[in-house]
Amino acid sequence: MKNLFIILFFMPALIFAQDKIKGMVMEPSPQGQHFPLSGANVIWEGTSVGTITDIDGNFTLPYESSYKRLIISYIGYKSKIIDVKNLNTVIHILLQPTDDLEEVTVTTRKKASATSYLASQNITTISSKELLKAACCNLSESFETNPSIDVNFTDAISGTKQIKMLGLTSPYILIATENVPSVRGASQAYGLSFIPGTWVESIQVTKGAGSVTNGFESIAGQINAELVKPSSDKKFFVNAYGSINGRLELNTHFNTKLNEKWSTGVYIHGDRRGEKFDNNRDSFLDLPVGNQINVMNRWQYTNLEKGLISFLNFRFLDDKKQSGQINYDPNVHKFGNAVWGSEVDTRRFDFSGKFGYVNPKIPYQSLGLQLSYSRHDQNSYFGNRIYDINHKSLYSNLVYNSIISDSRHKIKTGIGFSHDTYEEQVNTTDYSRNENSIGGFFEYSFDDLDAINLTAGVRIDHHNLMGTFVTPRFHARYTPWEKSALRFSFGRGKRAANIFAENQRLFASSRTINIQNTGGNIYGLNPEIAWNYGISFLQGFQLFDRKADINIDFYRTDFQNQVVVDYETPTEINFYNLDGESFANSFQVEFNYTPLERLDLKSAYKYYDVKTQYQSGKLQKPLTPKHRVFANASYETQPSTKGGLWKFDATYNWIGEQRFSSTMQSPEAFRLNSHSPTFSTLNAQVTKVFSDQFEVYLGGENITNVRQENPILSANNPFGANFDSTFVYGPIFGSMYYAGLRFKLN
Repeated sequence: MKNLFIILFFMPALIFAQDKIKGMVMEPSPQGQHFPLSGANVIWEGTSVGTITDIDGNFTLPYESSYKRLIISYIGYKSKIIDVKNLNTVIHILLQPTDDLEEVTVTTRKKASATSYLASQNITTISSKELLKAACCNLSESFETNPSIDVNFTDAISGTKQIKMLGLTSPYILIATENVPSVRGASQAYGLSFIPGTWVESIQVTKGAGSVTNGFESIAGQINAELVKPSSDKKFFVNAYGSINGRLELNTHFNTKLNEKWSTGVYIHGDRRGEKFDNNRDSFLDLPVGNQINVMNRWQYTNLEKGLISFLNFRFLDDKKQSGQINYDPNVHKFGNAVWGSEVDTRRFDFSGKFGYVNPKIPYQSLGLQLSYSRHDQNSYFGNRIYDINHKSLYSNLVYNSIISDSRHKIKTGIGFSHDTYEEQVNTTDYSRNENSIGGFFEYSFDDLDAINLTAGVRIDHHNLMGTFVTPRFHARYTPWEKSALRFSFGRGKRAANIFAENQRLFASSRTINIQNTGGNIYGLNPEIAWNYGISFLQGFQLFDRKADINIDFYRTDFQNQVVVDYETPTEINFYNLDGESFANSFQVEFNYTPLERLDLKSAYKYYDVKTQYQSGKLQKPLTPKHRVFANASYETQPSTKGGLWKFDATYNWIGEQRFSSTMQSPEAFRLNSHSPTFSTLNAQVTKVFSDQFEVYLGGENITNVRQENPILSANNPFGANFDSTFVYGPIFGSMYYAGLRFKLN
């Protein structure tokens, strides 16, 4: 291992012992001056070795004795061929505009979300424009218009939404904020609701095992949320929101440019739900009441001359939720047996810092350091059950980027360290532990600048509870013909399951908790290990002279070990190590089409086959539909001279039947059918943009008013043996309508 680490960290130093040529490409101005030309193509004649000029018009290329002439080109300019005779001087090249071209105006409209044709990984980028198609009050609500992510309520009491990808729940997805893992450990259940939607600039969704750079825990995929930047966000922004379910929300951004290098922003989020609803008359709140205050201070430093950039974030959150029976008063009924209630109080402090250096003379050489610290305190009880968790987390990651030989061959290498302290109490039992891991990684990327690129990475980590292990990841993209991308990937992931933090819905029931196979190091259980394999094909084409594309993918996740969460015995929940086969197959077909200017249509069909070997047999995973259909339509009117326009958006979801955990051993009054009924929902939003500064929106969720009947078993006897709120397959509240406004100053 020692030799491997030496190779990882000193290999980059060996790649610079070769000749290079430097230059600058410029364009003339009507006043006779010369300005840098960014994005010009520079390539050695007769080779595929090339690059593009940076923002200052500069370029650097490797040189070999066989390279004689440079070809410089840019659309709208006359191409130039330069004979290279001397490597010791910087070449200055002036491109002249073509004189024989008539004036042509090219307009294009960037899609709100799109899958990359060029990346080796299967990455879909969701822009802020896409996020505005729905209320998107927080990150958990930001995927309603994306077919790759499923959003479901976890239970009938907490009101918590959980996301799924490739048929697997969020613990199997690496969720990061600006590539720093953020929703993990104690924050798994509620963490997505702690990131306000207005703070998010864009989201990158990666299917399959992601990059080794970000750690070893990712299994089903990665979700990375990029936050708004103080230097580019509006100086002042306010978003006010209100809904008929009693939710009020206010978001404000204040950004200031202190000088040429420093910018800072203060972002404040507050929401409150004080009104109680029991539309199904089961005596329990349909949605919890409570409030949240969330404040972030963000600093940005940019020095392009020296190649330095850094971000510093400080955040404090205070979140309080109360749920349970509608007449529950914690001052009167807490820990009693008369009225069932629950409170979840969370306080969280985060710090994160990113420090980057890009060599101004060698732009492809960079060094980045990521640091983060968080403290998460949750004090909660569910009826007479206590669940408290304190999680302190320290994360660091050092990443070095460079090339081998030329820009077609890129490398990343670095080292990461993390420390997690858990103080966890379930009733009177203490499950405290410490986790430490340190690892090194190396990732190689090849791009022939035409039809093929690939990324291959490996990391070696040592974890105090999981031992020493290797994590390989591989992604490849091939373009067989124009506007196509055929991808293949495989990778391994390993993680320690936080069985209580990830399954807090179990506390909203009377099930007894049993942990079996007590020979492991984490709750007496072994770590989870899985391999993910995927293949996808993206094809763009013209349909009736309009843009369209189709994306087909299939992914399979095979578990070597899994912590099985077994609800198959009605009055129990059992945790044990997998003994047998567990897999998740995911197939998706997505079709996107623009039949008219400013009208976008998006549709998808998904098939899931997710099975696990339980002690009672191999069964389909509960509450995971095999079939889903998704459709979205969005339209914008032609903008006026002042920027005013209308926006319309509608999303339809059809969800197939879902298997319930077995209730055959329950008394007859509490037995359910083996599967849930199918149902469909419709969401819609209309936005009126008055100008670049002001807009209002009105929307509705679940307009079809679908409601799950009797979502809580034994609701009239919540302290009895059959009380259970975990059999939730669909909406509980019914139709929900909202309105809001956005105001901004540049």
